Amino acid sequence: MKKLVLATSNKGKVREIKELMRNYEVVPYTDLLDAFEIVEDADTFKENALIKARAVYEALGDEEAVVIADDSGISVDVLEGAPGIYSARYGGENASDKDNLYKLIEDIKLKGTERSPAYYTAAIAIVTKDRERVVHGWMHGTAITEARGEGGFGYDPMFIPQGFDKTLGELDDAIKKELSHRSKALQLASKVLKVL
Repeated sequence: MKKLVLATSNKGKVREIKELMRNYEVVPYTDLLDAFEIVEDADTFKENALIKARAVYEALGDEEAVVIADDSGISVDVLEGAPGIYSARYGGENASDKDNLYKLIEDIKLKGTERSPAYYTAAIAIVTKDRERVVHGWMHGTAITEARGEGGFGYDPMFIPQGFDKTLGELDDAIKKELSHRSKALQLASKVLKVL
């Protein structure tokens, strides 16, 4: 079984990626190295995913390593695409998922509305000794100004996917898996990994 090293220690992402990439042994890089700061200073999900994957690949010092990194976030129309690439730190530098969630809810309310079209983007970078690839997945829907449901993580309790009336926080995991921007990107990543 091929080993994939994840350039993240985010427990929610690790759990989701392990679940979706069952044909691989998925290991967060922090199981192999001490956690270190990676400065994500690019202005696209794609470039930030590559920065993370490259940094972990270099730090591992293992030519055989296959590193995957995810950069993802939510973009809300009424906020002109914010928080976008700043989704993970929208509520401030050491903000929790809940801090980010409630800041986004407040910012939408400040626009005088209770809902806005929004979408999630996931960019998955794959870095090996001689290849770099990035694939994307998207999920469209509506951001609402209330948190509903205990499932998922991040902004899931305030996001209703297109064609549904429940938030990702309320929907069953199996349904969420089918819709997820990360699932879509990981399906493409699996195809890329097969030919690497």
